[in-house]
Amino acid sequence: MNIQKNILAISGSTRAQSSNLNYIKAIAELSKEEFAITIFDQLAEIPHFNPDLDTDNPPRSVAYFRNLLRQADGVLICTPEYAMGVPGTLKNAIDWTVSSCEFSHKPVALITASSLGEKGHASLLETLHVIEAAVTDETQLVISFAKTKISNDAVITDKETLLKVQQLLAAFAALLNTKAK
Repeated sequence: MNIQKNILAISGSTRAQSSNLNYIKAIAELSKEEFAITIFDQLAEIPHFNPDLDTDNPPRSVAYFRNLLRQADGVLICTPEYAMGVPGTLKNAIDWTVSSCEFSHKPVALITASSLGEKGHASLLETLHVIEAAVTDETQLVISFAKTKISNDAVITDKETLLKVQQLLAAFAALLNTKAK
């Protein structure tokens, strides 16, 4: 029997009806046999990063986020690109983990689902490498024109995109199994 891996899913968009959240929901359905996905939907509640507050007793929302990361076997990030970069709320949340190292060696699947996405994806990938997240070429994907490839009820409608997401999920599962040993 295969034991489900606990995955923390983070949408880089704070919009309640974002395409990125729909991709996470679609992935949760596609991978429900393999992954138990918890969606972190509180990016907007994390305060602006302040080194003076980055202590053994950080703000409650930061402590909660860090704890969820520690408990997860892996992290799925699905984010748009804003103004050719990483959404500020997502980058801010990640900044809170630099000193506490929750991403260090943690398996990560990174999907940038946006109009284009390449520049924001490259920027976030650099950040993830610096904080030693375990992200591979196979566990990352850019989905350009993302809104046209998923329905409002979280079904990936584009066959090529669906295949690429399935390949990413298989690679992510393999990475998680390698890290578990």
